[in-house]
Order: sequence, then C-alpha cells, then structure tokens
Amino acid sequence: MINQDAIVRHIRTIIPSAIEIKISKLGSGVHGAGFLADITTPSGNKRYVLKAMFPENLGHDYPSDRAASFLLDLDEFGNIPKHVKALDVLAELKDGTVKSIGGGIEYYLLMEEASGTSYFTDLKAMRNQESLSEADRIKIKLLAEYVAELQFVKKESRSLYWRKIRDTIGHGECLMGVFDTYPDGTLSYRQMAEIEKLCIDWRARLKRKSHRLCRVHGDFHPGNIWFDENGTDFIVLDRSRGSWGDAADDISALAINFIFFSIMLRGDYSGAYKQAMDEFIRAYIDATSDSELFETIAPFFAFRGAVVANPFFYPELSTESRKKIFAFIKGVLLEERFEPGKISDYIKSASMLAL
Repeated sequence: MINQDAIVRHIRTIIPSAIEIKISKLGSGVHGAGFLADITTPSGNKRYVLKAMFPENLGHDYPSDRAASFLLDLDEFGNIPKHVKALDVLAELKDGTVKSIGGGIEYYLLMEEASGTSYFTDLKAMRNQESLSEADRIKIKLLAEYVAELQFVKKESRSLYWRKIRDTIGHGECLMGVFDTYPDGTLSYRQMAEIEKLCIDWRARLKRKSHRLCRVHGDFHPGNIWFDENGTDFIVLDRSRGSWGDAADDISALAINFIFFSIMLRGDYSGAYKQAMDEFIRAYIDATSDSELFETIAPFFAFRGAVVANPFFYPELSTESRKKIFAFIKGVLLEERFEPGKISDYIKSASMLAL
C-alpha cells in the first residue's frame, strides 16, 4: 500500500545520520493503515508512525481527497491538549519519489494561459435571435460531440458513482453549499430544504444506475468553454469536482444556461435559446444514444439551477426571473423523467406550487 523504498530515501534526506530504517505495518482501520518507521541513529532510536488512507469510499476516492484530510490533520492535531503531534504530510510523486507538502497556509494552482472568447458571449448574443445562426449550430454540435467523446470512457465503480450523486447534493460547492451562500430572503430555509429533500429521493433512485459511470469534465459551464476566433475549435478550463460521474453532470451544466439566459434576457423560454437546447440535446443523443440520461438529470439540473438563481453570482437577475428558475427546478424534480419538450410546462405548472 505504501512505497517503502521511496519513504526510506526521503527519511534519509531529513535524517542523514540514520544508520538503519525499518518500515513495518502496525495495522489497519476503517479509513486506512498505519506503519511504523523505526530509525536507528548514532544518538539512539527514533520512532514515527506513518498513516496511509484506502483510496476508495468515505470520500477518499481521489488523491486530492486524501491530501486534504492529511493537511487538515497536520493543521489541527496540535491544537488541542493531549493529542499526538503531526510532523508533516508526504506526497508520493509519479516518478516514485516522496516529498513534503506540509506546512502550507495557502495553496495555488499554476496553469497555462487560455485564449479565445468564452461561450457566455454567444449566449448573450442570442437574446434577440428567433433562430440560431449557422455559426451557433456549429458550436453547439462541437460541444455535444466533445462531451460525448469524453463520456465514451467508462469505469466500473459503484463507490465513485454514488460519490458523484452525494457530492452533487451535499458538497460545499454543490447544491446545499450553494444554497448556504444565498442572501437571506432569496429563498426560505423551508423552501431550500424542500428542494434538497426531493434531491435525496432522487439519490435513492439513482443508486441503481452505477453502470452509467463515465469520464466527465465536472464543470462544463460557458465560462469554462473558450472558442477561437474562427468559432471552429475551443479549449476548456477548470475541470473540477471529480473526473468520474454521470453524463448528466456535464449536460446539465451547459444546458441550464439555455434556459437561464432565455428567462433572464427574454422573460420566457423561447427563440434561439429553445433551439439551442433542442439542438444540443439532439446532437448529444445522436452521438451517444443515451436516452437514459433523461432518467438521471433532474438532481443535476437542481444543482445547476441553484447556481444560476443565486443572487451572489447573478445579482442582475430579477426576482420574477429567479422564481421561474426555482419553478423549473421543482418541476423537473417532481417528474420521473425529464422531457426537453416540456420545459415551458415545467416552469408554468411548477409556478403554481408553493415556492
């Protein structure tokens, strides 16, 4: 479970006087296993315990999950009386070496610079269009085929699929976490809980569908899609929230914006926005034959709807338009199967419900 040779080499860099280093397993628990590092030095023996986490279940599926847990341990072990002290957090690299990543008070991601124009520009331009331009159709087809190609890669893991559903509802960056950033008065706590409880019912329903686990972008929204000046190619940014999930995650992340921008800029669901949604869904289904998507997308739409209805993200959205987004969310959650042709009906029928 651990790379003992790499750990021994790392220990020798921080304790050059070590004469002998022995690594032995102490035992296993629910979360992981413990190992003893027994180090013989000229001044006597030093003994340290090394903890490793199992890479599945309990929210530890990705290396970043395990790093986050250990970094929290390093920060907090010494902050209460009588607790054993944590000394460092070690990272095993792809080249088989080990290095320290402990001691940080903040972390930064360094990446390449992106160029181009975000897809938000195209969405805003559709405001006065009753139908799509040819350039719009080309971009929509490219986007649908891109996610279809991503999701062609499958994986067998009930744990990861259940993780995606759980995170979509309960993670701090997803539905419940987004609701917790709402200014008071936007939606009552009871109303938020009603949507959350409907999503939990969906979680039970989706647990049977772990065969759908596939590779996803994880945050496929317009700000993370940048087209070149010709509009015939694009790059994507900020893949996040896990690399495996349900195809509905990526589809809803983009599709909610056709609904949102139409409601925000036109007052209803119509014109080029409706055409864009129809074309995007059609192109995706043509590429994947994934009609089961409509039986899983509801809680993902709920999360993405909560994002675009958030006054913190879109303060310019009118109260009336915000109510229509909430109506769409509830309308979709109350149906067993999402039907793209009924989007206007969801908004109208759900608006009669208590929100």
